[in-house]
Amino acid sequence: MLAYIPAADRHHAAPAPWLSSYFLFSFADYYDKGNVHFGPLRVFNDDSIAPQNGFPQHPHSEMEIITLVLEGEVTHEDTLGNRTTTQAGEVQRLTAGTGVAHSEMNRQDKALQLYQLWFMPSQSGLAPSYEQKDPGFLKGPSNELIPLATGQRVLEDVVYLNSNSTVYWANLDCGKSILFKTFPLRFSFLYVRQGCVRVLGQELGPGDQARISNEDVLEITATKDAQFMLLDLPSDEANY
Repeated sequence: MLAYIPAADRHHAAPAPWLSSYFLFSFADYYDKGNVHFGPLRVFNDDSIAPQNGFPQHPHSEMEIITLVLEGEVTHEDTLGNRTTTQAGEVQRLTAGTGVAHSEMNRQDKALQLYQLWFMPSQSGLAPSYEQKDPGFLKGPSNELIPLATGQRVLEDVVYLNSNSTVYWANLDCGKSILFKTFPLRFSFLYVRQGCVRVLGQELGPGDQARISNEDVLEITATKDAQFMLLDLPSDEANY
């Protein structure tokens, strides 16, 4: 079963002149009781941040925060003592756990675009921690799924996620297909950055999303050269 959500149905927020965000789930001042989470995926924000601006230090707890940088670079500082720069094609993970504060700033003279995903962790009370990897996903191999973050196994160049979930990226050439084996007890979430893909008979373009359940296999075909994210998520919401 596929629930299709077109790009136009995303919630657009511009709370400051330097920030333009698309919220895929309830976030900040936007609340829709029917759109709070999908399995453990609680937040998916598509953010554009103007030069020399960003989010000053603010606290988090009990969330796994994954940041994918698409254009530019973000400077991260936190109360654990980390000060890092994450560039386009890199991924970072912040386990907020029992509590941490951080800032996310664009110190460059060009715009920053990133995706930020929040996952409800598989267990509470974790010690806060930070991890950053460079899988080079934007220029990575074509026509295959590139794992970026996972809690299912430990892989080189893949950040560890305290959730029974996996975040994939794909650069898919027009006319090529990817087969993804899933299970009826799993959810799949697909979000298109560029190009067009077809899955389960539904065409998706830039900014479109599909929330998929009760399927065994997904065949994802590019009808134009495409970049997209695929998330593999547990469907059991007993702990969420």
